[in-house]
Amino acid sequence: MISQIQEQILKARYRLTQHAHVEMVDETIVLDEVFDAILEGKILEDYPEHKRGHCCLLCGKTKKGRFLHVVCTTGLSVLVLITVYEPKPPKWETPFKRGGEKL
Repeated sequence: MISQIQEQILKARYRLTQHAHVEMVDETIVLDEVFDAILEGKILEDYPEHKRGHCCLLCGKTKKGRFLHVVCTTGLSVLVLITVYEPKPPKWETPFKRGGEKL
C-alpha cells in the first residue's frame, strides 16, 4: 500500500483537502515536507471503514528531521491528503506511539 501512495505522489496524482491545507498553515508545514514524509514514511494505522473510503495514517520524516503524520486515501486513482500534522504530546508519546489522550 505504501508503494502505491508514494507512486501517486511521484506522479503528482494527489489532491489536498481544505482541512489538510488549514492544518499545514496552522503548523507551518510546506508541501515539500509532506512529500518528504510520504516518500520516507511507513503506515502506522489502516482505516478500511473510513467515511472517505479506505484510508491510512502514515508517519515519515522530512529532510529537516521533522516527523509528520499524513492521513490519506488508499483506494482511489488520486491520492487524497485528508490531514497533515506534527505528532505531539499528549496525543502522541512519540511519532509512532499514541499517548494517553483519546483522539
